[in-house]
Amino acid sequence: MPRLSSTLTWADRLGACKARWGIGRMSYIVPPGLYAIGAPTPESPVVVTANYKMTYDIVRRDLAGLNVWMLVLETYGINVWCAAGKGTFGTEELVRRVKASELARVVSHRRLNLPILGAPGIAAHQVASKCGFTVTYAAIYANDLPNFFNNGMVTTPAMRELKFTCYDRLVLIPVELVMELKTLAVISALVFLTCVAAGGLPAGLVALGGYLGAALSGIALAPLLLPWLPGRSFAVKGAVVGLFWTIGYYFLVGDNWPPLAIASAFFVLSAVSAYHSLNFTGCTTYTSHSGVKKEMRFGLPTMGVSIVLGVILLAVSRFTGC
Repeated sequence: MPRLSSTLTWADRLGACKARWGIGRMSYIVPPGLYAIGAPTPESPVVVTANYKMTYDIVRRDLAGLNVWMLVLETYGINVWCAAGKGTFGTEELVRRVKASELARVVSHRRLNLPILGAPGIAAHQVASKCGFTVTYAAIYANDLPNFFNNGMVTTPAMRELKFTCYDRLVLIPVELVMELKTLAVISALVFLTCVAAGGLPAGLVALGGYLGAALSGIALAPLLLPWLPGRSFAVKGAVVGLFWTIGYYFLVGDNWPPLAIASAFFVLSAVSAYHSLNFTGCTTYTSHSGVKKEMRFGLPTMGVSIVLGVILLAVSRFTGC
């Protein structure tokens, strides 16, 4: 039985940092199976988690000083929340892993402690009927597990409280930025070359700066300012940030813009920021699958219309000087 250390090494921390920047993100995994933390006995509790190494490392770190069995599911390098939505942190995989590890022969009890965010993928009654183990949803955060076990395995209201602090949002931004780099590079080149051809190098540089600023506003500023931006929709929040960016950029470089060019900037840059902000909805547990689909059905066509209208206004401004 593999026995784990609860102390993270510099290699572990470096790997997590690389994963935050999208480097080797999808291959940052550990083998699924049953692991021992401390010196567990047949009476020791069983904690279930995913085989995304960052999740695995956080759980084993927060279980320091305890004697616990850790059952790691094959989620193909996806964290618990996302894997539950995709079905890989699911009933069939949990039952399969319980049987493959012969857990019933290792422990004398029949209780599995799962993260609350894994609940969407697990049908507890099916787990009980297929492998004889009952499912308990212990806590949202791994650092609450020691208190959970010390509290007689009773989940307190505080353990059910989902936080999404500024730091939580900040650490998600690098991978979002890396994922968008290729798209940003292609669109930036098209924007720059098109505007250079239409209005010369100064116009190309101004357009490029406006586009990149709007994109970065949606990728970074909207997540950081999320609780203070109006509305519930991520797209609306992104559009608000885009509006502020457009106003600031105008005062920075656009004091001689024609009226139609100003209107064009508001339409296009707000839509760009809104689009990138909407992408962030996949990084948070604040939204549901149906809610995201509803927002996309409304938001994406609105952004498209806004960009088309902005391009038309810019073209009219270019040929009329208005």
